[in-house]
Amino acid sequence: MRAVDTNVLVRLVTRDNAKQAAAAESFVDGGAWVSHLVLMEAVWVLGTVYEVGASDLALAIDMLLHHQALTVQDADIVALALQHFQARPTLGFSDCLVLEVARKAGHLPLGTFDRNLSKLEGTERL
Repeated sequence: MRAVDTNVLVRLVTRDNAKQAAAAESFVDGGAWVSHLVLMEAVWVLGTVYEVGASDLALAIDMLLHHQALTVQDADIVALALQHFQARPTLGFSDCLVLEVARKAGHLPLGTFDRNLSKLEGTERL
């Protein structure tokens, strides 16, 4: 299976360049894999460069999770992180994903200095 880079995901979501969006759709049409790292970079670009708010970021992540041609790395973990993010968008999606990846790997508690993150089960505030 092919894999995609951050800019491909951004084109799929933003459609701000018709030619690149069409090329991205064509590339992923037969199936493509999205790593956690690429997903996180795309979320960062959407939030920082495109100034997409938390609710729209959550919608974009959900869209990518349910895209017919994309396979997101550990989609179940990403979906759990998305649930945390939707419930507490001030956390940031990356924090939510870090927690759920650690949980899946069996490496809890997740130590953090972040007051908001430390409110989630499986964390320990330092």
